[in-house]
Amino acid sequence: MSAMRTCHFDLHSHSTYSDGVMKPAQVIGRAAQRGVQALALTDHDELSGLAEARVAAEQAGIELIDGVEISVTWRGHTLHIVGLRVDPANEVLVSGLLANRAGRNERAERISTELARVGIPDALEGARAYVTNPALVSRTHFARYLVATGWARSTQAVFDKYLGAGKPGYVPHIWATLDQAVEWITAAGGIPVIAHPGRYKLSEAEREDLLSTFKALGGIAVEVVTGSHTPDQYGYWARRAIEYGLLASVGSDFHGLPDSYRDLGDLPPLPSGCKPVWQSF
Repeated sequence: MSAMRTCHFDLHSHSTYSDGVMKPAQVIGRAAQRGVQALALTDHDELSGLAEARVAAEQAGIELIDGVEISVTWRGHTLHIVGLRVDPANEVLVSGLLANRAGRNERAERISTELARVGIPDALEGARAYVTNPALVSRTHFARYLVATGWARSTQAVFDKYLGAGKPGYVPHIWATLDQAVEWITAAGGIPVIAHPGRYKLSEAEREDLLSTFKALGGIAVEVVTGSHTPDQYGYWARRAIEYGLLASVGSDFHGLPDSYRDLGDLPPLPSGCKPVWQSF
């Protein structure tokens, strides 16, 4: 596997089992069409799409990496930790994700209440029209509803105006802790990865603290090349990965078109000097 080109790996993607717009089999089909040879399905706090994805991957002739993306609260920031090569049947991981998903439903109700205060009624009912997994209502589902009903031109505009931190529909929430996320992934035999670190509004000191703490807890890798990173961020996070002895991961963070930063298979190579996470597979 290590001889494969970097762009043939995509280790971060989503299906309708969380906030993607394509079913797992459709994600696999597009990945195969786009030249991806190894794909990780990493739905938010959810493992249920992996069985469907595995059948499709076997038919398409590509390798499926069982994955998940766990929501974490760390020092008042919401972060995401990807788990790669997890055992979907592991009881520690399954029970932890169940607790995290329960928190999502409570937050969705509070978001709807806050949006009603600024004149947007019945937002939760509207968001649910875009939900394919009843156990998981996310901010992205609210965003799609607000775009469809003319409150904003794009999902990003919804976050900028209504759902981002400090905006009228923003509801802070306490997710799993960083050590819990790493523990759940490790218990399931997986590889913990910091997802899209360039998206978090952290100071340089906080970044250093996050990387050192993550490494001490048993963290293994960081996403260096990911859909939302700029070319400058590729280089920055490559250097930090090397500095902290972390492996480098790649992932489009694909949610379906047009709600994705990058299409499947549309990723540049890792910067030189990085150790790819798949070397540990």
